[in-house]
Amino acid sequence: MEFRRYQHLERYGNDEVHDIDIGDCFIFPKLDGTNTSVWLSDDRSVKAGSRNTELTLENDNAGFYNSVINNDNLIHYLHEHPTHRLYGEWLVPHSLKTYRDDAWRKFYIFDITIDKENDEVEYIPYDIYKELLDGFSLEYIPPIAKVRNPSYEGLLKCLEKNQFLVKDGEGSGEGITIKNYDYYNRFGRQNWAKIVMNEFKEKHVKAMGYNEFKEKSMVEEKIVEDYVTEAFIEKEYAKIVNEKEGWESQYIPMLLSKVFYELINEESWHIIKKYKNPKIDFKTLNNLVIQKIKSVKKEIFN
Repeated sequence: MEFRRYQHLERYGNDEVHDIDIGDCFIFPKLDGTNTSVWLSDDRSVKAGSRNTELTLENDNAGFYNSVINNDNLIHYLHEHPTHRLYGEWLVPHSLKTYRDDAWRKFYIFDITIDKENDEVEYIPYDIYKELLDGFSLEYIPPIAKVRNPSYEGLLKCLEKNQFLVKDGEGSGEGITIKNYDYYNRFGRQNWAKIVMNEFKEKHVKAMGYNEFKEKSMVEEKIVEDYVTEAFIEKEYAKIVNEKEGWESQYIPMLLSKVFYELINEESWHIIKKYKNPKIDFKTLNNLVIQKIKSVKKEIFN
């Protein structure tokens, strides 16, 4: 494998991460260090990178590369999992100086990816990579919370609760990162969102205030749970297979649109009666339908 830059974290509310908060979200502390990565090259030698480039002993990013090649646990992990690329934060002083004395100059892993075809990557979910890292006694950033359909107010509470590695009584950390492992934006990219404490204080408190953000109504989620059943999805899938005399990945958009169309066409009257004339965000409903299809038909999205 060769050097691969870590994705840009999008500010929560940007179009690139619109609707990332629909579904199961892991809320992680955001550390104020330097972005780094570790992987194996094709000849199985250990490589390390900063945010923008591969490192060497002469250009080792504040001692990071030297730390990597002397970390036996990390090296053993990579040889056990040679397709994994580890991203993390090398905690050296930046803007935030309130981390505990014993926290500095350590590599805190926050994502593990596997390279795929067409220059794409697969993110390994936290619940899976946590156990792998524990087996090698490697440091990682644990989530503050796992929340389904978090509200903005709930995210701000997580922001305030970010005490990871911070000295007692020294306030909160830099911010939070929001990861939804089932989420892909409208451009087909799996992006993460962030809320940074200083930016929130400077921009959001005066401009918006807490009172303008209300808990998101999830009648759309109830509709999907009640009506977009596995049998409903399989029925529409079978129709396409019969019509096309087989299945190809190019039919995925057709399946997504047909399931949503049939839900609206067949069940609208029942939904209106059951939920007593609900106010429905159809864009949110469509995104939830897509998530459900991906959950039921995992094999066609691999």
